[in-house]
Amino acid sequence: MRAAERITLAPAYVLHQHDWRESSRIVEIFSREYGRLGLVARGARRAGSPWRAMLRPFQPLLISWVGGGELGTLTGIEAAGVPCMLGGQALLSGFYMNELLLRFVSRQDPHPGLFAQYGDGLDRLMRETSAALRVFEKRLLAAVGYGLILEREAATGQPVESGALYRYELERGPVRVREASAQGLYVTGDMLLALAGEDLRQREQILAARRLLRAVLDRHLEGRPLKTRAVMRGFGKAGV
Repeated sequence: MRAAERITLAPAYVLHQHDWRESSRIVEIFSREYGRLGLVARGARRAGSPWRAMLRPFQPLLISWVGGGELGTLTGIEAAGVPCMLGGQALLSGFYMNELLLRFVSRQDPHPGLFAQYGDGLDRLMRETSAALRVFEKRLLAAVGYGLILEREAATGQPVESGALYRYELERGPVRVREASAQGLYVTGDMLLALAGEDLRQREQILAARRLLRAVLDRHLEGRPLKTRAVMRGFGKAGV
């Protein structure tokens, strides 16, 4: 984005915000054409501000701003659809998705496909929380260059077989084995193919996919904890 460029009514979602100075907020948005951005919403904390109620997560928005440097300045905001009404574990899972975007997507790095997948992920959360998260995690990793090998065996290139057992090596992919040993991340071909096809239906598949994806995410997070995981543990939730 060039200095002082004016952007009008760009599709976007609010990922996070915090207070700034006496009456304003700094808002992290995820936009379709411009990627993740930080915007100053001047006066958004004032009781009479029209932006105060609009700047909320999980609401499709059309956002206008003037850009330049590390932060742009919000100039307009409109609703672009019906907000996703998330509650309970689905709500916490939505904040988890937002935190993943904040950690893995660089500022001003457009990902229009991931933007659409994020909206789809929010819709899925209203129906199937755990499976929806696994699909979004897989898509996110692929979008930022860390895609998983799920349909081919790493050493031979042979197709993964549904009834086989694999040791998943994070640097290579699945390696077929006869039986599990004390160490390693073991998964079934059935789960790998279900995750590849985004068709996780069985509880065992969802739990195994969670273990695999968490290991991959943690590797790329390099020891930096996710706040939403700690919150979920505090509420006794295990979705992430």
